[in-house]
Amino acid sequence: MSTDLWNIVDVEATCWKGPPPPGSANEIIEVGLTVVDAASGERRGRHGVLVRPRRSEVSPFCTELTGITPEMAAGGVGFAEACRWLADEHGAAERPWASWGDYDRRQFERQCAMTGVGYPFGVRHVNAKKVFAEVHGMRKRAPGMARALEVAGLPLEGRHHRGEDDAWNIGALVAHLVARDAWPDAAVVVDRAPTT
Repeated sequence: MSTDLWNIVDVEATCWKGPPPPGSANEIIEVGLTVVDAASGERRGRHGVLVRPRRSEVSPFCTELTGITPEMAAGGVGFAEACRWLADEHGAAERPWASWGDYDRRQFERQCAMTGVGYPFGVRHVNAKKVFAEVHGMRKRAPGMARALEVAGLPLEGRHHRGEDDAWNIGALVAHLVARDAWPDAAVVVDRAPTT
């Protein structure tokens, strides 16, 4: 599998205005994925899957933020099936991947540990937010995705806080970094084992 192809991943998870209700935990309710060719900077695919939570419910706050209703999440696939989709359809174990910040990686690590589901990704992960901040001299205050799009002069496409749309927009930011010759070569990305 070509190391020029990167999976750009963004997740949405159950959330609340305050702390989680007793017995609840943040769980992934959507996985968005965009494939980016790091040689050309081309976004090649836009994908998303809704994931059914097991230990929490989609709160009104979460629906307002993401647009994902409890009914939509309830009709999603199980977390194990979402991980199989990543592995089988998108070569997640072999292909390098990136997310905006480390939240998405850590959420997968936590949820895999909590559920006993195998971690679907390989060990080559890049924090795109950190790369963008370094390239744009913003190390002290790395921007959120929407602000980074403004800095890069790119439009926000779709709905912010929907995994599929956010992965597509992060893919545009990765393409922006590729065009500036600032995206790391997958062959030299330092391998890191998941903390599960």
